[in-house]
Amino acid sequence: MLRIETKWSAFLVPAVLLPIALAACGVAATSAPAAAMAPVTAAASEEFTYGNNGENVAIDSVVSSDALNQLTTDILSDAEIEGLLYMREEEKLARDVYLTLYEKWGMRIFQNISGSEQTHMDAVKTLLDRYDLEDPAAGTDVGVFTNPTLQELYDQLVDEGSQSLADALRVGAAIEEIDILDLEERIAQTDNSDIQLVYENLMRGSRNHLRAFVSILERQTGEIYQPQYLSQTTYDAIVNTPRENGRGRRS
Repeated sequence: MLRIETKWSAFLVPAVLLPIALAACGVAATSAPAAAMAPVTAAASEEFTYGNNGENVAIDSVVSSDALNQLTTDILSDAEIEGLLYMREEEKLARDVYLTLYEKWGMRIFQNISGSEQTHMDAVKTLLDRYDLEDPAAGTDVGVFTNPTLQELYDQLVDEGSQSLADALRVGAAIEEIDILDLEERIAQTDNSDIQLVYENLMRGSRNHLRAFVSILERQTGEIYQPQYLSQTTYDAIVNTPRENGRGRRS
């Protein structure tokens, strides 16, 4: 957790110095005020295609209960417990930021990916239930977190993402980069096959989300996104390969 929080804190500093912002979303594009839609140029007039605004960004498939039930459970270490609790709220942070800023910008990529983040939350919740762990997100509204670090992050990310649509797309990409790194770390901390299965599926979804955000940013603004947390080699390996379906299949 300390490492994760440090990474997030590092994200907040350049967000002030550079216009790095969040991923966003909320209401339908037709419901967004004209001023909010101003940054969306003629290139986006193709009603939310994958290349321009994310209409066809696929919602991630969840790991089925049947698949998990075929795998055994084991006693969890403190690191595994911490990881599950943190990832439940980290996925909620991504979902809530995208939902909130969809209301600001009305760009459909945020709506679609918020739905995907909900499946991520649900998958982690399945693991919490399997191991009889208390859900830190139970009964919380959008934008409300048990973890104070994530609460502060949410507030700052929404503020940053409200500055411009380009900022929102950049931070959407940044959130997915961090998610990938966090999931890699959590996978390395566990030898439980059910937890590994869920985390690997979440990481695949985050790679797809990263591809979508950087593609749309380029098409909207002409900007070539530069990775903020992943190494250039790892980043290039992700964005230069097709979207993944199912267990790592590419299309």
